[in-house]
Amino acid sequence: MNSYAIYRIAETLRVLFFMTLSILAFNFYPVTAVMIVMLALLNDGAILSIAYDNVHYSNDPERWNMRVVMGVATILGLVGVVSAFGLFYLGERVFQLDRSHLQTLMYLKLSVAGHLTIFLTRTRGPFWSIRPARVLLWAVCGTQLVATLIAVYGWFMTPLGWGWALLVWGYALAWFLVNDRLKLLTYRILIPQPHHQRPGGLNPADSSRQMHA
Repeated sequence: MNSYAIYRIAETLRVLFFMTLSILAFNFYPVTAVMIVMLALLNDGAILSIAYDNVHYSNDPERWNMRVVMGVATILGLVGVVSAFGLFYLGERVFQLDRSHLQTLMYLKLSVAGHLTIFLTRTRGPFWSIRPARVLLWAVCGTQLVATLIAVYGWFMTPLGWGWALLVWGYALAWFLVNDRLKLLTYRILIPQPHHQRPGGLNPADSSRQMHA
């Protein structure tokens, strides 16, 4: 539930602020209505699998800490807006793409970066600290394969080609690593941990307890 809440808030902030600021500042719709529908369908298809993910659990009842949930989600969401505008700048000013190709570029970026965010929100430690369940991994890989093929071959949008698609993936993966470090820093600020705790947020005695949520 924490993973889903942080992911959903971060993605809402990312898409909402990026689209709103693009329209107000540049008088440009970065994605079309059809792209928004496809983003929603693919995102929901992948996020449903988080219910079967591997998680650590505690013997004590869990409590919502909205300060932490909102703090981490806000950082991830706002950094996502910055990275989206960074790619927008590169596409428009550096590579001088036309508006239709730029929309496809941003669609793929929002899709890839959004799904990678799932692997950030599922653990308080580094993204590799808890191995994801196969169903989650395959769901994300499958939906992103579909999203990439849609952008490359131009189904319902201007075709982007494999070269630009690989550029988007590289850009999103680089920001993914940056976001993971920022997430860890945010957790350290919001939840100061004793030295005897693991990076994932559990005591050593709890580390062997793993379940499918």
